[in-house]
Amino acid sequence: MSNNTFVSVSLVLSAYFIVCFCLFFPQSTTALHGGGSVVPGKHGTVVTLDQRRVVVSTEFGEISTVKVSDGKEGFYDLQFITMEPNSLFVPVHLHSDMVFYVNSGNGTLSWVDLGKEKGKLRQVELRTGDVYRLPTGSFFYMQSNLESDRRKFRINAIFFDSREEIRQDGSSFGAYSSLADLLLGFDDKVLQASLNVDEVVIQELRSGGPQQMIVHGVSKAKELFEVHYRNMRAFLGLIDDNGMIEVNKNKKGKAFNILEAKHDFENCNGWSLVVTSKQMDALRDSDFGIFMVNLTKGAMMGPHWNPLTAEIAVALSGRGMVHVVCPSTLDEAECKNSSVRVEEGDVFVVPRYHPMAQISFNNGSFVFMGFTTTQKNNHPQYLVGSASVFQVLDKRVLAASLGVSNTTMDELLSAQNEAIILECTSCAEEEERLMEEEIQRQKEEEAREREEEERKKEEEEEAKRQEEEARREEEEARKREEEEAAAKREEEEARKREEEEARKREEEEAKREQKAKRRQEEEEEAAREQEEARKREEEEAARREQEEQEAKRRHEEEEAAQEQEEEAERRWQEEEESARQKREQEEAAGRQQEEEEEAVKKREQEDAARRQQEEEAAAREQKQQEEAARQQEEAMRRQQEEAARQQEAAMRRQQEEEASRQQEEAMRRQQEEAASRQQEEASARQQEEAMRRKREEEASRQQEEEARGREEEQVTPWGGGGSGSGSGGSGHQAQGEGEAASMKEEEMAHRAREADQAASRRREPGGGIKTEIATPQSMQASKVE
Repeated sequence: MSNNTFVSVSLVLSAYFIVCFCLFFPQSTTALHGGGSVVPGKHGTVVTLDQRRVVVSTEFGEISTVKVSDGKEGFYDLQFITMEPNSLFVPVHLHSDMVFYVNSGNGTLSWVDLGKEKGKLRQVELRTGDVYRLPTGSFFYMQSNLESDRRKFRINAIFFDSREEIRQDGSSFGAYSSLADLLLGFDDKVLQASLNVDEVVIQELRSGGPQQMIVHGVSKAKELFEVHYRNMRAFLGLIDDNGMIEVNKNKKGKAFNILEAKHDFENCNGWSLVVTSKQMDALRDSDFGIFMVNLTKGAMMGPHWNPLTAEIAVALSGRGMVHVVCPSTLDEAECKNSSVRVEEGDVFVVPRYHPMAQISFNNGSFVFMGFTTTQKNNHPQYLVGSASVFQVLDKRVLAASLGVSNTTMDELLSAQNEAIILECTSCAEEEERLMEEEIQRQKEEEAREREEEERKKEEEEEAKRQEEEARREEEEARKREEEEAAAKREEEEARKREEEEARKREEEEAKREQKAKRRQEEEEEAAREQEEARKREEEEAARREQEEQEAKRRHEEEEAAQEQEEEAERRWQEEEESARQKREQEEAAGRQQEEEEEAVKKREQEDAARRQQEEEAAAREQKQQEEAARQQEEAMRRQQEEAARQQEAAMRRQQEEEASRQQEEAMRRQQEEAASRQQEEASARQQEEAMRRKREEEASRQQEEEARGREEEQVTPWGGGGSGSGSGGSGHQAQGEGEAASMKEEEMAHRAREADQAASRRREPGGGIKTEIATPQSMQASKVE
């Protein structure tokens, strides 16, 4: 019952506290989402002062933020809050733990943890060097004091943000939210019913204008303490007998001042300090720790690494160099050793396992503070000095691992007597020089790469231009070749046209000469075609008659096979009927015998019954076997008949194909014979034409000779004897030429007959004609003959 009462009182307290703050600050700023994209905490990340993102800026103060990662799974939101004197940071609700360091100025922190001590208000006075922690879910506000020197109230705060699932753009739910966001998102009816107040109060909640996160704080702070906090305490029954407010006298908190605490380590080169839950109770449930390092001029925090935590540090004053070394297990392409220059206000992150060294310059000290991401027994491991981890290892093993002699290893381990913070004059300047040289080298390398890229680009463009030029030249050459080829084609076409015209003239001449013969040939061809058509009709009639006979024969065979099948079926049925009758007779005889034996002896009847059952089983089995044999025989018979039918069909198809082939062969022979006759007739016509032309030429030549002889006789009248002899000589010459012409004609006729005989001999056995191609050698041989 007491637990339920406490829960109810806590809920009422929460609602009333929210209403009081909303009445006082009706339109406070919404949750802050931090500094844009997340800065990955890998290999010595640095965020300079000018890279911070300002999220709130008023005449009374400013809030800037940076989001970083520890290189693993943790994300952190660093906020830098600056408040003018006598300013108020309005009440907000925390979404995560908040650990902060007061960098300068003085102020008052007021906060409420609703889950503890019945939500009593706590107040903490803050001054420069204080560190403090507020748990998740707390409500808090801060007010800066009015200082005579007008110093600003500056706070460096860190918020654990890993469970917020920071998106790719870096935003999340924010580190905290204003009270108005928690309450005024509901509509008026819900608020009125939930808070049990009048509508006027709800309207007053919404009537105020937008309120900044940092405002002027004199009158508003006084009103807050004198009115709203008094009402809240009175509502809870926490007012004493005289009616005065008692502000939790026994629970007034106190911050831990890091500047007044005893240093963990200190020498002439500087000092360092780490604050954990051992020194500060407020950090008991937190993962955060706080550290501060002050390096004098020309000093160095010795090379070391953290085995369990990352360091997120802020430079408070001065400047220095931070050198970070990548572990050998990382890929060199992803991680490189780096040196960075850090100035006042810069944030730098060093992941766990990464060896590092912070170095101050010769002209000034370097002070920085930061946060560790875990309080688990993290003991920094130093590589050099009297506190080096190498001091406890076997020197021979160390010498073998470093590839040096034992003497050199002894010198390395014993030369440095100091520990942790070492003297390092001009080391920062040398690191800065090397860093600037590396930056210059990278710039030169980038410039060379750009020049190389530009050169490659120019070469590619030049190659492309040359390729285009070569392509253009090839295109022009191709066009020229095409034009020349077109001109040649035109010339060739003109020549062909002339030849074609000459050929056409010759063909027309030949057509006129062959026209009469063609008519005769056509008549003969028509007669032959009629004869061939008559033969084809006779063959077709014979083929149809043969097919009809074949079909009739197949029909008769099928009917005979069907009759045989029916006859076999009848025989089987008769045999089956005979067997059945026989079985019935046997069964009747058996029954009679059983009746006679039953009268004699009951046991014999049982034996007979058993034998009868066995006989019936045997009979049934025999019947089944006979039925199976009959079915098998029937199946075999059908298979044989089907095979016979298929064989007959195949033979018929083969005969039909053979008949078709023979018919085609006959038609082909007829076509070849017709072509051969046409060729022979054309050859005969050509020979006759040649002989006719030869005779005409011979007759014309003979007439010319005779005319020439007559002219010679008329010119030489005085040469009677000579002329007579000459005339006689002319006569003999003409007679010789006539005999020669006759011999040539006989020779040509002889060759024509030989050609016909050769054509007859070249006929193939199937009736085809083997055509010989006339070659120049054969023509020469014919001339020789």
